[in-house]
Amino acid sequence: MHGLRADAMTHPFGEVYFKKLYPGIINGWHVHETLMLNYICLSGMMKLVLYDNREHSPTYRQFQEVYFGDDNYCLIHIPPGVANASKSMTAPHALFCNVASEPHDPSIKYRRISPHSGEIPYDWARKDF
Repeated sequence: MHGLRADAMTHPFGEVYFKKLYPGIINGWHVHETLMLNYICLSGMMKLVLYDNREHSPTYRQFQEVYFGDDNYCLIHIPPGVANASKSMTAPHALFCNVASEPHDPSIKYRRISPHSGEIPYDWARKDF
């Protein structure tokens, strides 16, 4: 499995971090205003939902759902300003890696939106896997 090559980088390298996702638990929504995110699911299967809330974007207010991991290895680029949320589709968990364009800086705030608030109109009860 390949992750990310130096000659494919379209932004600076900041850091790599790993996170476990558990079935039934939604990770997100997160909106980073300056970070480019690059997600790779290393183990299990995960559902990633992107919501473009950038007013001048041609995909404004559109969703994109991606199921990836063991059955569909791929690298997902998430541009700054696009909301993202995810959850594991497999037990006991899914493990993903994020290659971010900037190192973590606690002084840089990003927006968190509850997946149950209705602010982003996505139905997490759907079982489309």
